[in-house]
Amino acid sequence: MRTRLLPLLIILMAAVLLALGVPLAVSLAGAQQQKVVVDRIDDTARFAALAQFVTDSPTGTAGAFENERLATLSSELDSYYDVYGIRAGVFYRSGSAMAHAPARWSLPEEGEVRDAFEEALLSRRSHDPKQVWPWQRHNLVVASPVIRDGDVVAVVVTDSPTGQMRSRTLHGWLVIGAGEGAAMLLAVGAALRLTGWVLRPVRVLDATTHDIATGRLKSRVAAAGGPPELRRLARSFNEMADNVEDVLEQQRAFVADASHQLRNPLAALLLRIELLSFELPEGNKEIASVQGEGKRLAQVLDDLLDLALAEHTEADLRITDIGELAAERLAAWAPTAEAKGVRLVGDCPPTTAWADPVALSSALDAVIDNAVKFTPEDQSVEVTVAPEGDTSTIVVTDHGPGLTDEELARVGDRFWRSGRHQNIKGSGLGLSISRALLAAGGGSITYDRHEPHGLRVTVRVPRSGPTA
Repeated sequence: MRTRLLPLLIILMAAVLLALGVPLAVSLAGAQQQKVVVDRIDDTARFAALAQFVTDSPTGTAGAFENERLATLSSELDSYYDVYGIRAGVFYRSGSAMAHAPARWSLPEEGEVRDAFEEALLSRRSHDPKQVWPWQRHNLVVASPVIRDGDVVAVVVTDSPTGQMRSRTLHGWLVIGAGEGAAMLLAVGAALRLTGWVLRPVRVLDATTHDIATGRLKSRVAAAGGPPELRRLARSFNEMADNVEDVLEQQRAFVADASHQLRNPLAALLLRIELLSFELPEGNKEIASVQGEGKRLAQVLDDLLDLALAEHTEADLRITDIGELAAERLAAWAPTAEAKGVRLVGDCPPTTAWADPVALSSALDAVIDNAVKFTPEDQSVEVTVAPEGDTSTIVVTDHGPGLTDEELARVGDRFWRSGRHQNIKGSGLGLSISRALLAAGGGSITYDRHEPHGLRVTVRVPRSGPTA
């Protein structure tokens, strides 16, 4: 969830910063240019004041006083160009020069300078030039009319390079970019803290839910930190988990108590049936059937009690050589297999894992018993122990009739037995007990087909301890 929420927050914050930064950058560039334009307007106004009374055409005659003003104007324009590098000139209405600097510069026939000159002839200052961006090398042209007795007698034109202005604008943009970057880093840090604060209770809740789903019913959520809504959710979850645990505990207690309490009446009933059989002719099929069903009911009650204890008892995990343990169980089941004509074959090298030896032994007994029970005479049951990544496996393979896909989906359910095997002794609880015993220690049991026929049961136990 964090990988989806964090990019969304970062994109939104980046959009906000861009929405603020782009107008600020544009405003900065406009302010820099406006400052230059205002300076050029002041300069053209000063040159226009000097040129106001130097109005004779170069072909005419002028007095000494006007020649002195013309010399002063020319000197000012030369100094202006030498100091600032800005081309400036005063041009008569005809386009001829009154004074200009540098000497080689003149009024062009067309272009931005000519357009500004023509606009100033209409007795108004030329329009502000277009915005010049840092990547453009355009000049700024400003033209102001020289007015005498209400008439435009000449035009002052300045053609300014924009290198320094563009440099200042670029420097300002870099400052804005650095500020935006710092703000973005701060926003990302805030987003990380915010998402961590919001999602930490969700992660704890998810981990606790997984623990409960895998059988650790004592797990609870620490209702601290995070938004108030998530804290309330944690408290509600804990209340729900308490209620579920109570219900399951009551169910286990009922199964255990019922199994235990029914054993005595059932034993008494079997005893009376046994006494009754002495009064009936020897070999009576009905009494034999009743005795068989009574013994089967006793086995079911024993298995129910074992299942209740398996689901209730916590695993005593320790480092166990499951190869040695599997070899011991093979040796224990060898007489039963030989009596049925089934061969037990084992490949059990030393392999360590974290397991409850008693629970794992009971689970293996149920699996091996099931394999021997369904394997035909003169066939074999193979038991293989091997490490596999983070787990160690015990694979029990038989050569019996196997199961269909539908049956594989149900194998291990309580009291479930294949319709093809109803005549074989059993209660349908052995594999359920195995699954409960293994789940208590973090293990698992899976079922698969064994080609060409048979069933493969894989028992997995973790190789690392619960604190790893």
